[in-house]
Amino acid sequence: MDMEAIVKPYGAAVAIQLIYTGMFVISKAAFDQGMNTYVYIFYRQAVGSVLLLPVALVLQRRNPRSMSPWVLLKLFFCALIGITLGVNLYHVSLKFTSATVASAADSSLPAVTFFLAVLLRMENVKLKHPSGIAKLTSVVLCIGGVFTIAFFNGPSLSPINHHRAFASHPSGSNVIVAKGLWILWTFLMILSIFVWSLWMVLQTAVLKEYPNKMIVTATQCVLSTVQSFVVAVIAERDFSKWKLRFDISLLAIFYSGCMVTGVSYYLQTWCLQKKGPIFFAAWTPLCFVFTIFCSSFFLGEIVHLGSIVGGVLLVGSLYSMMWGQIKECKADDIEKDQHKGYAESYQEAQEQTIEDAGQRLENGRTTILMVG
Repeated sequence: MDMEAIVKPYGAAVAIQLIYTGMFVISKAAFDQGMNTYVYIFYRQAVGSVLLLPVALVLQRRNPRSMSPWVLLKLFFCALIGITLGVNLYHVSLKFTSATVASAADSSLPAVTFFLAVLLRMENVKLKHPSGIAKLTSVVLCIGGVFTIAFFNGPSLSPINHHRAFASHPSGSNVIVAKGLWILWTFLMILSIFVWSLWMVLQTAVLKEYPNKMIVTATQCVLSTVQSFVVAVIAERDFSKWKLRFDISLLAIFYSGCMVTGVSYYLQTWCLQKKGPIFFAAWTPLCFVFTIFCSSFFLGEIVHLGSIVGGVLLVGSLYSMMWGQIKECKADDIEKDQHKGYAESYQEAQEQTIEDAGQRLENGRTTILMVG
């Protein structure tokens, strides 16, 4: 394998984390300038649909396969749960917390998914095995990280750049959110992670019935655009706030629609196919580091020690979960090898027994002939 093929997955992984860092910072700047979060999600999904739908239609013509109404109904609910509910809840929480908290919350996704799988009895916990202990430790660290971010502020760290690149109005990012609201929106952000975990479980089941990833993604994007429009109309009836202007809000919409929905989704799929989910997840904390720096530099965001400590606990939760999964995979491989070894030994023993029996039979015949 040449060096370029080895380096490409690492470059893709870093690029994905940079794209998500940009989304956290630019979206937060747009919200600070008064962009309605529900309207933002609608426009973002609309841009993503315009980008993905033509590609999906071309692929559908090359590999024609009809989608049953039952699968379409399942995708409708997947879009409703994972995108319309999950993404809206996540971005509203981002508006009332910080970009740093949002990026830290993403590191809790593996632990939350494991916890949900245990509740749904989709996975068993091996309490006496190191992998099971590591996974439980991951859940504990995740809970500790969430409570630290919610209840412990600690001393604030001065912004790196006092002259913000994304200027906001006086009620922008430096407004002090009431402690009760901060706690509420922190937990609602984690709730959105739970919703995403449920969406991942449901989408995996749908992909088994209809394995075309691009069609599934594009269909959910279109359905979520319609759903998000309904939510936005209910939440924001002043249509003057729907008007797009040449400012940070327009940049946030096109950046999220093109770079996140388009480029990063493709890079994620490619990276997962090349290196697998554990390699991809290992780079998630890099986004947390990037976001701390960029939110402080571009937004002048005041980062509290509690957010950093909580983020570190969530990163520890991520790596503990990954370590447990690796140990579990190795144990399964060893068990399979042992079963394979037992099967091969049994087969060799059977062949040897048959060979010995044949030899004894041949010796018996020879003896009979000699006596005769």
